[in-house]
Amino acid sequence: MYTYGVALIPEFFAVIEGFQWDDGNTSKSARRHGVLPTEAEQVFLNRPVVVLGDVGHSEAEPRYFAFGSTDAGRMLTGVFTIREKRLRVISARAMSRKERRNHAQATRP
Repeated sequence: MYTYGVALIPEFFAVIEGFQWDDGNTSKSARRHGVLPTEAEQVFLNRPVVVLGDVGHSEAEPRYFAFGSTDAGRMLTGVFTIREKRLRVISARAMSRKERRNHAQATRP
């Protein structure tokens, strides 16, 4: 497992100091969804980002959805949790049509 620090989404989680990855969550999104860790992280670093709770999967620990875009403009959905002061990406994938529509509505000025 490895971690490193960055400044990110303080408006949602003031305690976050960086990301946490391991071999399992690093390879799963790349293999299943074609999303590399650097792309997944961009969802949290770029604006606008929409963060919602994932009530249906929050039994063991709170989980969240993040809807945002990469530096290249790819629209992604990230599922994540917070462990200590690190944001742990559980999975990342392309946004569905419905998610893109909802993201556009939520970020409309």
